[in-house]
Amino acid sequence: MWNEPRPPGAPRRVWRDYALIGLLVPVAVLEGVLRPELPWSAVALTLALVPTLWWRRSHPLRVVVIAFGATLVARFVMGGDPDTYTAVFMLILPYSLSRWGSGREILAGAAVVLGNVALSMTGLTDLVGAFAVVSMALLAGIAIRFRARFQQRERDQVKLLERERLARDLHDTVAHHVSAMAIRAQAGLARAPKDPDAAVEALKVIEAEASRALAEMRTMVRVLRQPAELDPARGVADLVELQKGSGVPVEVEIHGDVGEIMPSTGAAIFRLAQESVTNARRHARHATRIHVMVTAEAAEIRLRVTDDGEATAPGATGYGLLGMAERATLLGGTCEAGPAPGRGWTVTAVLPRTA
Repeated sequence: MWNEPRPPGAPRRVWRDYALIGLLVPVAVLEGVLRPELPWSAVALTLALVPTLWWRRSHPLRVVVIAFGATLVARFVMGGDPDTYTAVFMLILPYSLSRWGSGREILAGAAVVLGNVALSMTGLTDLVGAFAVVSMALLAGIAIRFRARFQQRERDQVKLLERERLARDLHDTVAHHVSAMAIRAQAGLARAPKDPDAAVEALKVIEAEASRALAEMRTMVRVLRQPAELDPARGVADLVELQKGSGVPVEVEIHGDVGEIMPSTGAAIFRLAQESVTNARRHARHATRIHVMVTAEAAEIRLRVTDDGEATAPGATGYGLLGMAERATLLGGTCEAGPAPGRGWTVTAVLPRTA
């Protein structure tokens, strides 16, 4: 805990902060009007501490020290003024501290909060109850903090796995081109003594194969790959295999010229369609058909997968969709998924011909 850093990506302010502050100010004033026994000094103190919510993420320790230190000092200076009900918002501050603060800030802030409770409460029952409430606020922030970290690790793992799969497909393609170049070079050397033009012809073929291999190699930049068994690369022509298997029937349509698509793009189209069909068969309730349509245009390839089931999101985490989007992004394209108008779920991907 001592070396725990602050979580990244803490939002400075969101709409909830504006709404909460805008609600607390009139509520505190209304409480002062409806509770005649409540000193207006307590209401003023509450109103003065409401703005600490503005900085609860950017400066969590500072606002905890200001808020809980001010209430403790005011209690002794004002002779034990009763707390306002509105001051319950201060529990948000220790929660924010344990959610967005560093480990050292959490320990220091927890000491301030628990010290405030220990010096403020008189009876044992009140002391135990206050400790429990404050501790729950701190532990809730820690729980949300580590839950968010766990989910981020899962998302990173999904992205890494998709990058590995993409690297395998690209590895197969590049290996094919290199093998072709080696064979043509051997053939040219064997024929060169009797046919000098054979060497020139072999060099032309090798140049073409090298250009294709170089284009595929550029796609592998910053793509992580770990040693694994290499599956045969699939392409657009293999989409008909999605019609096989049990479950909801699948219809496949292919429009346009798909003969000159780069292997990495073709493999991505197949993987995206395969994942979409799998999601539809698992999550589309009462679906009667799944439609896969590929449209090849001059500069890009479009994939659209739809079903006619009840539109439900494919899982709470959506890691399958995350992997699909990661693959499309790595190839310079896009992939989006969401409920279709009226009924069903739609996945749309657009990939360039030359990834």
